[in-house]
Amino acid sequence: MGILQGKNILVTGVLTEASIAFHIARIAQEEGANVLLTSFGRALSITNRIATRLPTPASVIELDVTNSDHLERLADLVKEYVGHLDGVVHSIGFAPEAALGGNFLNTSWEDVATALHVSTFSYKSLAIACKPLFKEEGASIVGLTFDATVAWPKYDWMGVAKAGLESANRYLARDLGPSNIRCNLIAAGPIKTMAAKSIPGFQDFEEVWNSRAPLLWDVSDPVPAAQGAVALLSDFFPKTTGEIIHVDGGVHAIGG
Repeated sequence: MGILQGKNILVTGVLTEASIAFHIARIAQEEGANVLLTSFGRALSITNRIATRLPTPASVIELDVTNSDHLERLADLVKEYVGHLDGVVHSIGFAPEAALGGNFLNTSWEDVATALHVSTFSYKSLAIACKPLFKEEGASIVGLTFDATVAWPKYDWMGVAKAGLESANRYLARDLGPSNIRCNLIAAGPIKTMAAKSIPGFQDFEEVWNSRAPLLWDVSDPVPAAQGAVALLSDFFPKTTGEIIHVDGGVHAIGG
């Protein structure tokens, strides 16, 4: 019996087989979960195709986390497939090109606002949209971050957005804890995903990790981060919330 046996899990952000979200969905299924995916816009057809490559083809629900209508109807759409949710994965992040690449001092508020809305505020939005689907026994919300305690080369306003995400996680943990809803983040090391390709100078991250990670780090392997997320979705962390679990080869613990 798997650690997610019989649980219903909603996973956002599945776009390619290289994504952490895809492997969270895959491992969750292998551990006994029923998995639903979300996508929207031009990516919807891609996610539908990728969903067939999971061990059990998953249904895909249309959801743009910046669209209030989509959020309001989410619970009803989920109920067409399952009666409740036991866990939710927030694997959503985006910043316009002008908000990355060393342009920090010149980025407009409009571009910053987009990064914060999609990458930070959506964590709260998704949690509230899913809250009516959680049982009294509680649920687990897991998000993905990239260590925001330092300023990374060229990460710029996405780094600020991730810092906001980490803070939002603590506040959600505070306010949803009385409902036995746990909120935690996985701080993954750099992985060669579609999101990573949009970051100018991504190879700089790869060089940092190769030189500083106590544990051998493979930028092409999203599985360790996915395993960490699945563990947080399980009942193995019943009293852990507001936490950031680092799956980065140990880089966060090592000085420069």
